[in-house]
Amino acid sequence: MESLEEYLTKLASPSPTPGGGSAATIVAAMAAALVAMASRITAANPKYAAQRTVALSLAALADTLRVQLLDARKRDEEAFAAVMAMRGEARQEALRAAAEAPLHAMRLALDVEQLAADALELNNPHLASDLGCAAELAAAALAACAYNVRVNHAAMRDAQTVAAQAEEMERYEREGSELLARIRAAALAKHEP
Repeated sequence: MESLEEYLTKLASPSPTPGGGSAATIVAAMAAALVAMASRITAANPKYAAQRTVALSLAALADTLRVQLLDARKRDEEAFAAVMAMRGEARQEALRAAAEAPLHAMRLALDVEQLAADALELNNPHLASDLGCAAELAAAALAACAYNVRVNHAAMRDAQTVAAQAEEMERYEREGSELLARIRAAALAKHEP
C-alpha cells in the first residue's frame, strides 16, 4: 500500500496523474475517516450509550464510503490516462468516462457530507469541530470534482450526455452547498468552548 508521503510525491511530480480529481477523492476519503472517528469516539463514551447503535452504524457507513472513495481515486486516474492515450472517437468515449468518474466521486462526497450532518445529531459537542471539518473537506472535494467534470465536458461532442451529466453535477453542487450551510450552523451551535 502506498503511503501518504508517496502519494503526495507523485502528486507533486510533473506527471499528469495523479491530478486534481484523484486528490479530491483523497480529501473526501479523509472526511469519511473523520466521520468514522467521531462516531466511534461517541459510541465508546458511556455518556452517549443511547446513541451507540446509531454511532456505530454511521462509522460503518463512513468506512464504506472511504473505501469507495479510494476506489474512485483509481477510477479517476485510469479514466484520465485513457483520455491521454486515445484519439478520435475512442477519445470521445474516454472523455465520457473521464467525466463520469468525478461525477461519481461527487455523489460519494455528498454522501460523506450527509454522514457528517447525521453524526452531528449524535449531539457530542466535543466532536462538532471534527465533524465540521469533515463536512468542509467533503464539500471541497465535491467542488474540486466539478472542475474535472466541466473540463471533460468542454472537449465532449455528445451534447445529450453533457447535458445529463451537467444536470446531475449541478444538483450535487446545489445539495452540497445547502447541506454545508446547515452543517456549519449546527456545528458552531453544538461546539463547546
